[in-house]
Amino acid sequence: MRDAISAPDADGRPRRVTRRFPLFTRDTARPEGGGRAAPRDAPAPARQWPVLAVLATVGLGLLLTALDQFRYGTLLVGLALLAGGVLRWLLPDVGMLAVRSRFTDIATYGVLGTAIVLLAMMVQPNPWLVIPFLKDTLHFTVSSS
Repeated sequence: MRDAISAPDADGRPRRVTRRFPLFTRDTARPEGGGRAAPRDAPAPARQWPVLAVLATVGLGLLLTALDQFRYGTLLVGLALLAGGVLRWLLPDVGMLAVRSRFTDIATYGVLGTAIVLLAMMVQPNPWLVIPFLKDTLHFTVSSS
């Protein structure tokens, strides 16, 4: 039996296949958990229900923001991202909600969702959340002179 041979090198001689990663990749691997969230014979929306649920919630939040309910709309957008992180953590297959590795997706959804929720709760006037050191930091960084 012959050894497997890969593409020829610069001189035209065939190279032996190794288990090392190639210097240049020609394709990308599907992210962990990137399979269908429902069986293959289910209709397309049912196979991608996790990403559709997150997108529908974000759309509703953007609609509320457009209808002059800024705080509730942005709060809903942030909660949708947090829910996407929870779905990515709990479900083995989330379809197109899986973009990167599981850890990276959860960290990204979590950090962005938390930041948007906190900013929505601190929006003026009458903020729901007041963080005292932020006001002092802003006072010292922005001068009126």
